[in-house]
Amino acid sequence: MGIGEDFAQAVATRDRAALAQLLAADVDFKGLTPNRVWEATDADGVVAVYFERWFGPTDEIVRLADAHPGDPVVDTERVVYRLDVDLAEGPHVVEQQAYFRTTDGRISHLRVLCSGYRPRTED
Repeated sequence: MGIGEDFAQAVATRDRAALAQLLAADVDFKGLTPNRVWEATDADGVVAVYFERWFGPTDEIVRLADAHPGDPVVDTERVVYRLDVDLAEGPHVVEQQAYFRTTDGRISHLRVLCSGYRPRTED
């Protein structure tokens, strides 16, 4: 598994320590959700965005439904991941695409695009 999939797994399991460990201390982060642009300039800020703002305390991440890397764009890697999430109003799906660069084995540049919560329908 690569760093992108490790990142997706840390998000899915709400593992704050693992997520912080994957990030450079001075990570350059920008994220786009359906209603807001987010920014952080350190690992603690990124962890806070993910686990205090994007996925709140009552949002239960049920599982990492899918995660796969894409082909790199020169020095920029990509991972696409999908999460099954249970909210008070029922089951939902969230997909995110993360573009990242690494320095010394840690994510130093991170851009994330989020689909937002979409109601999950059973096939």
